[in-house]
Amino acid sequence: MDFIKKNLSNIIFIGFIIFLFTPYGLPVRATLIKGVSLITTRIFSMEIEEKEQLVIEDYNWQLRSLDGAKINFSDFKGQTIVVNFWATWCPPCVAEMPSFQKLYDAYGDKVVFLFVANDEPDRVRNFLTDKNYELPVYYQETKVPDEMNSNSLPTTYIVDATGHIVASKVGAADWNSNKVRKLLDKLIE
Repeated sequence: MDFIKKNLSNIIFIGFIIFLFTPYGLPVRATLIKGVSLITTRIFSMEIEEKEQLVIEDYNWQLRSLDGAKINFSDFKGQTIVVNFWATWCPPCVAEMPSFQKLYDAYGDKVVFLFVANDEPDRVRNFLTDKNYELPVYYQETKVPDEMNSNSLPTTYIVDATGHIVASKVGAADWNSNKVRKLLDKLIE
């Protein structure tokens, strides 16, 4: 007992390091991030002012599904598209996935969803299975359009039927929020 009392600060520090830098802390970090993202989504807008919106110039972006099927981003030109860049090892990505599943369940037949993974296919398959997610996951075969180039995960874009990026967010968000639903409803009218 004396050992624990004398070394309590070291034990707490080691526990904190394990929590921060190992997979054991991932679920806790994801839960904390999810709580913060729910608050920030209500406060800050993801929508981009019309004069600030980028327009996708080149839709030639090859993707491959988890099953190996190849698609091209140009197949979806003229539709509302949600593109999310993510990975299973990314706590903010994991935090926002439940809201994406709910949004996909509600809008998957009206909006194109592209979840672009930056991870090993087996890890992604296991993650989706473990969490009971049914999301359309893809891998990049060619370079992403310049207007959607980001080095941060997660990053999400909402593209309207005219190719304008009308919303974007770096970091976790509540994608099943009323704000996002109202935006999608407006875009698919």
